[in-house]
Amino acid sequence: MIPIRDALPSRHFPVVTVALIVINLLVFLYQGYLHTQPDRLVDGVAWEVSDLVPPAFDADTYRAHRLSGGDPALYPVSADDYLILQYAIIPAELLGGEDLPPEAGLPLWLTILTGMFLHGGLMHLLGNMLYLWIFGDNVEDAMGPLRFLLFYILCGTAAALAQIAVDPGSAIPLIGASGAIAGVLAAYFMLYPQARVLTLVPIFFFIRLISLPAVFLLGFWFILQVISGAGALGSSGGVAWFAHIGGFIAGAVLVFPFRRRGVPIRLWQSIRRGRT
Repeated sequence: MIPIRDALPSRHFPVVTVALIVINLLVFLYQGYLHTQPDRLVDGVAWEVSDLVPPAFDADTYRAHRLSGGDPALYPVSADDYLILQYAIIPAELLGGEDLPPEAGLPLWLTILTGMFLHGGLMHLLGNMLYLWIFGDNVEDAMGPLRFLLFYILCGTAAALAQIAVDPGSAIPLIGASGAIAGVLAAYFMLYPQARVLTLVPIFFFIRLISLPAVFLLGFWFILQVISGAGALGSSGGVAWFAHIGGFIAGAVLVFPFRRRGVPIRLWQSIRRGRT
């Protein structure tokens, strides 16, 4: 199911939501520019000492590098991957306290923030920005711009920590805004459960446009993350399902202190009254 738009207009211009979308787009355009640039070399010795392989390592590219007389201690990677190795969250680095080459030049804990603005492809970016555009403005309305920004960062941090807890020794970079956006979805889920969301729904071989209540759409989204995460336990790579789960849980909790005074948490009110 793919949301298209909701039926809940925002009362104020969502300055933080728009700013986050613009920053993500600009970073992705820079990644695209780097993709056209020559490969860069990474010192692989420090990775080998740590019993790790650089996650962007490609055997064929390395073989060509060696055949051309290149230093065997250096690993060629694309300029885009070089940026990701610098600024993505790499659990083994973060927990080991060692910034493996190429160094980011900033404290390792800050990669939790920088990793939120990197994406692995156009569909990864567009999917995240679509969800942020549809649901972010109303959550920003309910919190105010500065609180919403802090809420977004905290949810992204919780998402990263959840994924790291599941696979602490991983050298696979964690990138993307989806963990933080999962927190935004949870806040919308709690604040506006009955808001209608126009959604593309596949039914057998057809696709229908259906207006669904947010509690159903976002609840289904969260259940899907839990099922997918359980199925992915023990595997490496792919989607960081537990980042989505951690971000959503963090958002559902943090919405209570971060909402403006007087803004009702309608789902919680319904639960307390014994309604679904």
